[in-house]
Amino acid sequence: MLADFWKRFRKNPLAMAGGVIVLSLIVLSLLAPWLAPYDPAAVDLRNILAPPSADHWFGTDQLGRDVLSRMIHGAGISMKVGFVATGIALFIGTVLGALAGYYGGWVDGLIMRFVDLMLCFPTFFLILAVIAFLEPSIWNIMAIIGITGWMGIARLVRADFISLRERDFVQAARAMGAGDLRIIFLHILPNALASILVAATLGVAGAILTESALSFLGIGVQPPTPSWGNILTAGKDNIDIAWWLSLYPGLAILVTVLGYNLLGEGIRDAADPRLRSR
Repeated sequence: MLADFWKRFRKNPLAMAGGVIVLSLIVLSLLAPWLAPYDPAAVDLRNILAPPSADHWFGTDQLGRDVLSRMIHGAGISMKVGFVATGIALFIGTVLGALAGYYGGWVDGLIMRFVDLMLCFPTFFLILAVIAFLEPSIWNIMAIIGITGWMGIARLVRADFISLRERDFVQAARAMGAGDLRIIFLHILPNALASILVAATLGVAGAILTESALSFLGIGVQPPTPSWGNILTAGKDNIDIAWWLSLYPGLAILVTVLGYNLLGEGIRDAADPRLRSR
């Protein structure tokens, strides 16, 4: 099964490109202390807003800090936010979606009305409202993005469970005396992992984009911690004289989100059962 999945996945050049981008970003974030040419927090007042050069490939910011070093370390921040926030959203969405899809009836009605209620609020503005009452730190940002981003996953898991709960292997497990929790987590959930994995991949891209937007507004990751979003903020303040502060972090966000989206689409296409008959 895994061999068949990999065979289909590697035939998709866009999916492979997305996988290379994501893998490169993960390696970059893990090796940031060794790959960054300078200390990302080191201030050099002699090189304020210096353009790209042999010494500073991506130029420097308004405090003379090396932009390339800050972006390399910022990749780690983005990956951390993306994975942790998506992990929180996956846990909440999977549990609630599984309960709604498996039990149906009033349990399904109650959970899905709560999902509908949460979807009534624009997610980004809901995040802004919550942050207004909390200290803007990276841990709060990860928790808030995760807690406000689980609704789509819950609906997806619910749909899969409704489809799978009447299958023969579930009926056989129930006839053998398996309890509800065993059936949910050991029999049905593994068969829904493909959809969950796709949702997780796309969710990481969304979380990174949200964190960048919050940092750009000044309520996300706080300086001097490097983040692509707060580098963009410096670029906005100096757009007329320091184009590199906007161009390079903007491209980094674009390539990252594109990579995760391509990877997610590739996983979805490779795992789609309808493609196996072709």
